[in-house]
Amino acid sequence: MLEAIGVETVDDLFDIPTAVEFDDAFGIDSRSEQETRRLVRSILGRNDTLTELLGRGHYGYYIPSLVNHLADRSEFLTSYTQYQPEVSQGFLQVLFEYQSLLVELTGLEIANCSMYDAATALGEAATLAERVRETSGHRVLVPDRLLEGRRSTLENYVAGTDLVVEEYPLDDGVVDLEGLEGMVDEDVVMLYAENPTVRGTIEEGLESIGDLATAHDALYVLGSDPIALSLLQRPADVGADVVVGDASVLGLPTSYGMGLGLFATREDFLRQVPGRLVGASEDATDRRAYTLTLQTREQHIRRERATSNICTNQAWVALRTAIHAASLGPHGMVDLAKRGVTRAEDLAERLDELTGVTAPVHDRRHFREFVAHVDQPAAPIAEDLEHRGFAVHVVGEHEIQMCVAGVSDAKLERFVAAFKEVVQ
Repeated sequence: MLEAIGVETVDDLFDIPTAVEFDDAFGIDSRSEQETRRLVRSILGRNDTLTELLGRGHYGYYIPSLVNHLADRSEFLTSYTQYQPEVSQGFLQVLFEYQSLLVELTGLEIANCSMYDAATALGEAATLAERVRETSGHRVLVPDRLLEGRRSTLENYVAGTDLVVEEYPLDDGVVDLEGLEGMVDEDVVMLYAENPTVRGTIEEGLESIGDLATAHDALYVLGSDPIALSLLQRPADVGADVVVGDASVLGLPTSYGMGLGLFATREDFLRQVPGRLVGASEDATDRRAYTLTLQTREQHIRRERATSNICTNQAWVALRTAIHAASLGPHGMVDLAKRGVTRAEDLAERLDELTGVTAPVHDRRHFREFVAHVDQPAAPIAEDLEHRGFAVHVVGEHEIQMCVAGVSDAKLERFVAAFKEVVQ
């Protein structure tokens, strides 16, 4: 093989800078377990303890202890992909329940048993749109306010294809329907919207967006999450063809990168769904049994005909999401979602009473988070809040975004007091 590609040694295949090349010595002094624990504690002790009101894709909801106790069982922690259904019935059933949860929340018929995160789910939706659209087209339309990680991942997915990503305008925090209508034509293969939006606003024109997509034979993709879906309009009821998002709002604390991509779609696209599907069947004794019924990965099943190069899934995270959702139950999910609306509105009202603050910026209903305008420059205010123990996002020269998810009422009281101090 080396001769065929014209190199002499395996080392010639790599260009590793000398400064970082391993020289068979780490240069780390050996320590006992006790010494190592003391060192780690001293390092972690230097971290600031901040109350996070960050949001924008990362939500720190309270995780019931039940989730950890069940998810940490050895048969879940040591399980790999459930290739052998005869020894994986428990895990397969959990994944089937996870899929069933998403089907009920979205109103769509098919949900896969997890993807990496919301960004990769969005990328997979774009490539699915290119495969299933009957007429030619290459434009993918997304909001002009889209999380950078999702936009860049989408760009990576469409690189090497004929697809191009273009932005349509938002107006006062929601889709500018007139501006969008002027951009949609027969060349649009996918139209993506979010509910709630990245700024926390609840999208009001979902049906009109769906009508636009249908009129031009474009795939209508909607971004959301399980907590929001338990309260807001069902995607299937507004014409959505695919729902993507991050399901780890349930089951995971704020993790800054790790997530759980949800992907649900219509049964028409069953054979085009990326990843895996768990199905229910019967064994030789007529007992209900679960198995991986559809696997479209290139790794071992479809190879060059695969719909996706996703080579693993987030099964253990999906397990945690399913346990968390089951522990809440339908009424608990709705109550949690309602609190996301009422608590955000209450915080906005209290901040709006402060001199030099307008909250929220958008005169609309909000879910979980919102943007406030401050007369003073936003960056110094955010820095002062950090010194007082609170982390918020600066999203404009005079705009700060904050999120109430997972923040106790007592901490919100202290946050309002701190905000009042820094804007005086």
